[in-house]
Amino acid sequence: MIENPSDESSNRVSTSDDIEVGTYLEIAQADRISGSKPPIDDRMKTIVIIDFGSQYSRLIARRIREANTYCEIVAHDAGSEILENQDVIGVIFSGGPNSVYEEGAPMAPTWVYDSGVPILGICYGMQLLAHQLGGVVARGTEREYGHAVVHKDGSDNVLFEGLDNEAPVWMSHGDRIEELPPGFRSMAYTENSPLAVMGNEDGSYFGIQFHPEVVHTPQGAEILKNFVFGVCKAPGDWTPANFVSDAVERIKERVGDGKVICALSGGVDSTVAAALIHRAIGDRLTCIFVDNGLMRKGEAERVQNVFASQLGVNLIFVDGTERFLSAL
Repeated sequence: MIENPSDESSNRVSTSDDIEVGTYLEIAQADRISGSKPPIDDRMKTIVIIDFGSQYSRLIARRIREANTYCEIVAHDAGSEILENQDVIGVIFSGGPNSVYEEGAPMAPTWVYDSGVPILGICYGMQLLAHQLGGVVARGTEREYGHAVVHKDGSDNVLFEGLDNEAPVWMSHGDRIEELPPGFRSMAYTENSPLAVMGNEDGSYFGIQFHPEVVHTPQGAEILKNFVFGVCKAPGDWTPANFVSDAVERIKERVGDGKVICALSGGVDSTVAAALIHRAIGDRLTCIFVDNGLMRKGEAERVQNVFASQLGVNLIFVDGTERFLSAL
């Protein structure tokens, strides 16, 4: 292990204790996962999040998982394989930077509508739902960004079940729905958005113009739960332990009696991958970590300490600092 340089000549920036390796260390340690390890179900009840380029797609996923419901994020042009791989019980359209009426704007694939599962559109996702189902979306007279107050339009509103008639929300949009699709009705409004929430008569398609996934919408998590449980009828029995157990079993099945080499960067993806593989096959995993000299101060040493000392992973450390820096 290389000693941590402490002289002022080092150009590396010191790191805090919350770098990726430290943050995800507990994910790698089985005993720290709370709850039992339920039996593996090859087809989990799943909420699919269609990503249209939103910066909040992963935050939507986090909110769904916090509601003890499994979800996956797929691209807007993804095929329908997810319907075969999982028991899809609902779909969420994310926000996005485009306008649905522009040429080349991303559209939802037809398999989503053909699947017959409930759909919730958020911001761009709401406008897209309206656009593809026969409504009219146009540029708003003024952009709505920041805090707003949404008012329930009538009492029959499953998304707002248990919530106040007025709720603070976070808006970020420049377009608005001018005409609802056939079979839809307004369910809530704000001062600048007469159609802030919409739903169809069947109670299966919904759209909300604001962002329930951000903390600036205080009751947003409850709105998402109302969709997940009230509309999609999710059982709410999923935990991270389900995912870990499932992943470990799949790795065991695929690797068999073989061995695995894992390129380790110390970042989120390779850290979690290495932890799961190590749990599945133990010493048959060898990780290779290359210090390219461009990492933060002390990070290379910490990676070695976490994986070799704390987790007991076979780790090959390569000091490539001089080679990489001399090539710049």
